[in-house]
Amino acid sequence: MSTIKEVREEIEQIDSEIIKLIHKRVAMAAKVLDAKRKEAMNINDPSQNTVVLERAVDTATELNLDVSAIKEIFGILIRMNIERQQELSGEGNLP
Repeated sequence: MSTIKEVREEIEQIDSEIIKLIHKRVAMAAKVLDAKRKEAMNINDPSQNTVVLERAVDTATELNLDVSAIKEIFGILIRMNIERQQELSGEGNLP
C-alpha cells in the first residue's frame, strides 16, 4: 500500500512530464511559423485550432475526462503557441 508521500511523489513526476511536454509543444512554434511563412499563412489559423480542439475533445471523451476542462487546457496551449509564433515573428508584446 502506498503512502500519501509516495503518491504525491508520483504525481510530482507526472506534473514534471506534463510541463516538459508543454515546453516541447511550445518549442514547435518556430517550425510551425516557418511552415506558415512558406505557405503565406496567417499565424492564427482558426480552422486548425478547431481541429486541435476537436481531437482533444474526442480523446477526452474516449478516456472519460472532463471535456470542458480539456477544452480549456487546449485553448491555453493553442494561445501559448500563437503567442510564441507572434514573438518569433516580431509581432508579440515584447518590452
